[in-house]
Amino acid sequence: MNIALWVVQILLGAAFIGAGVMKSTKSREDLAPKLPWVNDFSLGTLRLIGVTELLAGIGLIAPWATGIAPILTPLAASGLVVIMVLAAVVHARRKEYSGIVFNVVLGALALFVAVGRF
Repeated sequence: MNIALWVVQILLGAAFIGAGVMKSTKSREDLAPKLPWVNDFSLGTLRLIGVTELLAGIGLIAPWATGIAPILTPLAASGLVVIMVLAAVVHARRKEYSGIVFNVVLGALALFVAVGRF
């Protein structure tokens, strides 16, 4: 079970670190072709989402790997579950159903980490 949790933590961590860096550094114009929902949010909100995803991605890996405040790992995973639920709501409002499926999968993996590490 520990190996499965580590694999999911590393994959989710890498995905959210990458997404977070992208959303917190690129312009809305650069993001809009692949992420059309960015036009519905202010630049500040977009940056907040990016930084939150970046920190949660780091939080999935670093605390448990170092043994420093390991409680932060399941808390980061729980936060990502909330983010994925909110993202699914945004996609539902925009009728982007493939986005909802993606959010459900990522949310389920984050929930697996949260439950497994609590």
